[in-house]
Amino acid sequence: MDSMYKNLALNLVRVTESAALAAGRFLGKGLKEAGDGAAVDAMRNAFSTIDINGSIIIGEGEKDNAPMLYNGEKVGNGNGLDLDLAVDPVEGTNLLALGRPNAIAVVGACPAGNMYDPGPSYYMKKIVGPPEAAKVIDINAPVKDNLTNIAKAIGKSVEELVVFVLEKPRHDQLIADIRKTGACIQLHTDGDVAGSLMAVNPDSDVDVMMGTGGTPEGVISACAIRALGGQMFAHLDPQSEAERQAIQSYGTDLNEILTVETLITSDDAFFAATGISGGSFLSGVKYHSKGAISHSMILNGRTGTVRFIKSYHNRPLT
Repeated sequence: MDSMYKNLALNLVRVTESAALAAGRFLGKGLKEAGDGAAVDAMRNAFSTIDINGSIIIGEGEKDNAPMLYNGEKVGNGNGLDLDLAVDPVEGTNLLALGRPNAIAVVGACPAGNMYDPGPSYYMKKIVGPPEAAKVIDINAPVKDNLTNIAKAIGKSVEELVVFVLEKPRHDQLIADIRKTGACIQLHTDGDVAGSLMAVNPDSDVDVMMGTGGTPEGVISACAIRALGGQMFAHLDPQSEAERQAIQSYGTDLNEILTVETLITSDDAFFAATGISGGSFLSGVKYHSKGAISHSMILNGRTGTVRFIKSYHNRPLT
C-alpha cells in the first residue's frame, strides 16, 4: 500500500501533462470548448493507464452528450487504490482561449470517502494563506483585521502584502476595502486554483488570496493547500436564489465554515498541476519538432514533498 501511495503523485502528473499537451495547441485561438474537450479526452485516456480505482467527486457537471469528466464518473484501470478525485482539465478556459497566463491542468486526490462533496454549489467565498497565517485568519472578520493579522504573522507590513483577487463585479467592495488598508493587489480575470497555490507557495509574490470563486476549484485547491501545510477558510456563497435553494435542498449547511481539514479529511492528499499557457506560476507547454516540453508541480501530503518537474516529450504529438 505504501508503495502505491509513493508512486501516486508521479502517476497523477502524467495525467495533467497529457491534458496540458492536448490543450496547449488551442492557445489564443478563441476556441474555449475545443481546447477543454481535447484536454478532457487526453486526461481520461491517461487515467485509464494507471492503477487506481477512482471516483470523480469534483468534475465538470452531469454527464451529457459532450465529452467530459463528470461528477461520479469512474476512472483508472480499476486496480490499486480507491480514490476520490478532483479534476479540472483546463483551469482557466478563458485564459487558454485568449492566450493569457496561468491556465493549468490540475488533479487532486485523496483516499475514497475523504473529499467534500459540494453538491449543486457553484460559488465559495475563500481566504487562503501560508502556514504562518493559518491561526489568525477569520473569514467573518473585516478585511482590515485579516490583512493586519496575516501581515504580522508572516513578518511583513500591511503595505507589503500582495493579495490575489479575481477581477469580478462582485469584488468591487472587496477591492476597495483592500486598497484602504494600503495592501497591494494582483487582479486576475480567472485562475482560482492558481491563486490559491500562489498564496501558499513561499516562492510566489502573492501572500494571500481573497474573494468568491468556484466551489469545485476550492475543493481542488484544498488538496494542494493541505499537502503544502497552508490553510483556507471558506463558506459556500451562492450567487443566485436558485443556487441557494438547490444547496439547501441538498442538505448542505450554508453557514458552515470550511477548512482544508473539512474539505479533505485525510492527510494523504495529493496534487498535480501542469502549465498550459505559462505565467508566474508554471511555465506553459512549448512545442518543438520532436514533441514538447512541459512544466509541472506535484505535491505529496504523505511526505510533505513538493517537486517541480520539467519534462521532455521527445516524440511527435498527435
